[in-house]
Amino acid sequence: MKVYITLCLSVYLCEALVESNPDLILEDKDVLVLTKSNFEWALKQHNQLLVHFYAPVSGQSLGSILEFREAAGALKQAESDVRLGGVDVKKEKDLAASLNVTTIPSLRLYLSGNKNNPVYCPDLKSSAAILTWLKRRKGLSADIISDLTQLEKFVEEEALVVLGLFKDLEEGIVKVFYETAADIADLTFGVTGNDEIFSKYKISGDTVLLIRKSKPDKQFEMGSSTVKTDLVQFIRLYEIELVTEYNGETASKILNSVVLNHFLLFINKTEEGFEEIYLAFKTTAEKLRGKVLFVMIDVSEPRNGRVMEYFRVRSEEVPQIRMVNLSDNVQYQLPSDKFDTQTLLEFCLKYLEGKAKPKLQSESIPENWDTQPVKELVGMNFELVAFNHYKNVIVLFYAPWSSESRALFPLWEELAEHFRENEDVVVAKIDVTANDVNIHLREKYPSIKFFPAVYSERVVPYSGKRKLKPIVTFMKKEIEKAKTDKAKEEERRKKYLNEQKAAVKEEL
Repeated sequence: MKVYITLCLSVYLCEALVESNPDLILEDKDVLVLTKSNFEWALKQHNQLLVHFYAPVSGQSLGSILEFREAAGALKQAESDVRLGGVDVKKEKDLAASLNVTTIPSLRLYLSGNKNNPVYCPDLKSSAAILTWLKRRKGLSADIISDLTQLEKFVEEEALVVLGLFKDLEEGIVKVFYETAADIADLTFGVTGNDEIFSKYKISGDTVLLIRKSKPDKQFEMGSSTVKTDLVQFIRLYEIELVTEYNGETASKILNSVVLNHFLLFINKTEEGFEEIYLAFKTTAEKLRGKVLFVMIDVSEPRNGRVMEYFRVRSEEVPQIRMVNLSDNVQYQLPSDKFDTQTLLEFCLKYLEGKAKPKLQSESIPENWDTQPVKELVGMNFELVAFNHYKNVIVLFYAPWSSESRALFPLWEELAEHFRENEDVVVAKIDVTANDVNIHLREKYPSIKFFPAVYSERVVPYSGKRKLKPIVTFMKKEIEKAKTDKAKEEERRKKYLNEQKAAVKEEL
């Protein structure tokens, strides 16, 4: 919280100075504060301008702001000709729109004052990665390995290094390797044309090796048709081990993996039976590499408390396995207490075929939940209340820690009071961080949805002003529409029933 307040105060002071001198380009911790009025001027002043587009209230942006500042300070201290600037897209909406900024946070490098053709940067998570990326753009993106002695030092630098073996280090397919190395700033790259090194690894053609813990792990043969995306895909796919243990060092690699299906094993490494389950887990991983990423989370490690809380897993409930896809975050739980290879593989294949059922979680139904003006729903009673064709139900989907969510609670009490005499109207709310519901919540919470009293399971999202009058107007309009639709459906059902009766009577 202290860091966030400091950031906000810093931005506020910068804005005050800009108002007094619109042409001034201010700096905030060595980062240029870019606005619609000074962006063009900044491009003219700086031949290389790396711009960070961010939203200060975003958790992801907060981390990237701090890393970006650290990189800016290092560049300034080194008297680099690259300057770093930041754009708060929440305040500079017109500027962001004119530059077609759609991903937040993101980085773009503007060269020679050209704002129309920036270099789109990869996802650089740390200040070190930012500095490495800029360094590799300026010079060679890979270390030249000239002999076996130098190779020995190189492979011991990191747990995983990327080595390119090419006959020609200047022309041809090696350029794809250099381009790849320039973009993947979080890994160490080396390149060689030395015959002894080719012989050591028994390689004859242009090849890229992933060397893990000083030993060759995977190799990729480069051909005339190989493009950068092919090599990036290979490196990102195999840089992570068959089973990756979740920790501070591996977290970013797991989240940035090209494989979006993650199979998570929550287990206590100190308990009996761990080795057997882990072996089955790893054996299954070998059969599904490239389709599913296998991740182990040790519940005996105190620093894993946050991830356990996110997935709502208690140490008393392990071992436990979940499948989650990072594109929608829907969770699937292994419906078995068996953890052998066959059971794990069958579950994964069922999930990949789209036949697995998502895990729906729920808090206990609160005592007297329906006696208050605003009904408190949980996962277990949500569908029963929301899809009741005798009731028109409006639901606030909220997160208890969100100030924006809590700010709507008084409004919801007012809304419940307004409809107090309407027995066919229900005003409710549900904590979506503790309860799963089987509908798509595409909006960021808090979100509002209306469930009309019709026979079908209809969901109508509300996107208007969050004030009493417009919400009431919206509800009355939807209620009238529901009455009309329900009457038509009842007439259709009545007609169908009469036709069935007539057909039976005719047969008799």
